[in-house]
Amino acid sequence: MPKSFKEHRLVAFLFLFTLISDQISKLFVVKNLFVGESIKVLPFFNIVHVRNKGVTFGLLSGNLQPIVFIVLSLIIIGFLIDYARKNKNYRPFISLIIGGAIGNVIDRVIYGSVVDFLDFHLGRYHWPAFNIADSTIVIGVFVLFFISYLEEKNE
Repeated sequence: MPKSFKEHRLVAFLFLFTLISDQISKLFVVKNLFVGESIKVLPFFNIVHVRNKGVTFGLLSGNLQPIVFIVLSLIIIGFLIDYARKNKNYRPFISLIIGGAIGNVIDRVIYGSVVDFLDFHLGRYHWPAFNIADSTIVIGVFVLFFISYLEEKNE
């Protein structure tokens, strides 16, 4: 099997795994919890049903219509696809970002907001709720920055 085919399989797998696991998990939350409802899973972790109309951590919530976030997301996805074409070593990590971004775009199209449900906390102090798409975006961006840093350091 050619090496490029194996690379494309990995990229496709990461993208599809991200998108499918994100949407299935969100569908489970939407179908089983009312907005604002919470299930305690561990002393430091709850499953909650939260709707985020803004961007990261609810910033700009209520200030802009969902279509604005959808269009901006699609523009960013376009830039990422172009970047991935030119930088094949980054494709697996870019596929995580794109899969997550598309997962959140789907939410905005269907619900008018993003479904968040992972709630980590320590006592009364809560990290803002997030979802699988958010996680893969953060992981992809972190790895890209880390790889870029190592490449610059080695030049």
